[in-house]
Amino acid sequence: MLAQSEGNYAEALQNYYEATRLEKDPYDRSFILYNIGLIHTSNGEHTKALEYYFRALERNPFLPQAFNNMAVICHYAILEGDSEIAEAWFNQAAEYWKQAIALTPDNYIEARNWLKITKRFELE
Repeated sequence: MLAQSEGNYAEALQNYYEATRLEKDPYDRSFILYNIGLIHTSNGEHTKALEYYFRALERNPFLPQAFNNMAVICHYAILEGDSEIAEAWFNQAAEYWKQAIALTPDNYIEARNWLKITKRFELE
């Protein structure tokens, strides 16, 4: 994690890949995979990042930060994509944010507001 916090992503990835080889506990592996996803996100490798967030969630479905990051990637893709697929990406982002909010209702205020404004999420 030190290499990652210092911005040495190549070294951090090597360390995390080694950790995935050694770590057997699914819960601990989920955080390793999540951190790999973070690095790929930081590097702009969004497809790879999504893959690692999915893998993290397979081992630990209670990672709201993974759902949030996936939603952000989907939302970001809208800005770079064509308008014909924008609605599908918005809907996918909404689904990920709903899952993140369900796990941590007091977090992700901006996402909650976006969901309300776009009428994708009704509060009780």
